[in-house]
Amino acid sequence: MSNLKNLIVITGGAGGIGQACARAFKGQPLIITDYSQEKVDETVNLLSKEGFDVSGISCDITSKKDIDSLINYVSEKGALKALIHTAGVSGTVKDLKRVYTIDLVATDLLVDAFYELAEKDSVVILLSSMMAHTVPPNKEYDDALINPQGPESFDIVSRYVNNDSDMMYNFAKRGVQLLTHKNADRWGKKGARIVSISPGVIETPMALKAAEEHPEKMEMIKRATPLKRNGQPEDIADVARFLASDAARFITSTDILVDGGVIQNIKRMGQKI
Repeated sequence: MSNLKNLIVITGGAGGIGQACARAFKGQPLIITDYSQEKVDETVNLLSKEGFDVSGISCDITSKKDIDSLINYVSEKGALKALIHTAGVSGTVKDLKRVYTIDLVATDLLVDAFYELAEKDSVVILLSSMMAHTVPPNKEYDDALINPQGPESFDIVSRYVNNDSDMMYNFAKRGVQLLTHKNADRWGKKGARIVSISPGVIETPMALKAAEEHPEKMEMIKRATPLKRNGQPEDIADVARFLASDAARFITSTDILVDGGVIQNIKRMGQKI
């Protein structure tokens, strides 16, 4: 065992936000994980050439077996400082069950698994979405969202989303925020924290593809943003770095909205996106 301290584990580490998060933690040991081993290897090689202390392993985050392998890999490397969970899909996949499973059920699986590695000052940083803030509280679907592995959870939530995968994404991301509340006491007993970040429109390859498919909608969002620009992956990575640091030592069970102020304007104007 290499017995490294302050390990930073990044899911979706080959993606735009994942790579930006990795770069924000230069000087600390990094573990990159993503669905494709090829993408993991490419990212590890790229970051290694830039001087990062980085290794990686592929993981299907919907598979308990794969997650077990990831946990073993991390535990052999050393002590967990932070899990930054950026992996997920958007509503463009047009598959309600897939969106729910990848964005929420897998998040629940990861939080449960990484709890075993948590120690004092460890932190889990989950990625929610500004769109989660458009879903109002409701006891029936909130009870389902907070227990996404429950046998009826998906069916209950599905009744509220009008067979719309974008809406299912919004609900799943609300569920991510609820998971921080659900797990705060359990993690707190170890002196550990769990938080979420809600990005707005961030110019990753995934978002730029959406911009090509819905240019009018994307332009409307930019015009409605008080800061008059879309976000960059570094805007999320810098917040993740802060939340993982001792400067955020009293922040847990909460969500940080990083959207340039746009979602409040959209809600105020009653626009749908």
